[in-house]
Amino acid sequence: MSLNTTNDAASGSAAIAARAKDAAAQFIPAGKRAGTTTVQGVRQGVQDARDWAQPRFEDAVHGARGWAQPRFEDAVLGARQWATPRLEGAADAVTTTVAPAVSSALRSTADRVRPPEPKKTGLRGLLDWRWLLVAGAVAAAAGAGAALAMRRRYARATEEAKNATESSEDEQGSQAGDAARGSEVNGRVTAPGL
Repeated sequence: MSLNTTNDAASGSAAIAARAKDAAAQFIPAGKRAGTTTVQGVRQGVQDARDWAQPRFEDAVHGARGWAQPRFEDAVLGARQWATPRLEGAADAVTTTVAPAVSSALRSTADRVRPPEPKKTGLRGLLDWRWLLVAGAVAAAAGAGAALAMRRRYARATEEAKNATESSEDEQGSQAGDAARGSEVNGRVTAPGL
């Protein structure tokens, strides 16, 4: 092989490499532009798909809501109608069986928990209504006894005065001096001549 042939092959390889480099230099920006364009195209495609699907989706949702709402309301109404008598029956059963037992248990617990009533001592003990009632009865009896004693004393004094005046009229002439020394109704003794 000759030197020319080797140089020709080397220059041919160099020429191919240079052409490949030039082609790459041209296609890289084109590839970048294509990638950017592709991304923009994909974005535009997604936006177009969204714009196309949104009204159809809203129509589907409204349609489904329109279809499902009366069925849902009927189902809820049916469930409520089914549950009402069962709940009432359960309430009656609890009221007649469980409630009295719970009530008695609560009452017995309350009786056990209730603290004892404190004993009234001192002034509080004296102001108890029973002691006040007894004191009032004693005071009424004492007042009635005093009134009776005063009435008897008044009646006795009145009778003595009446007897004294009657006897003094009878003895007026014979015992003029003794009458002057006699006692008065109030019990005073007067001396004659004073």
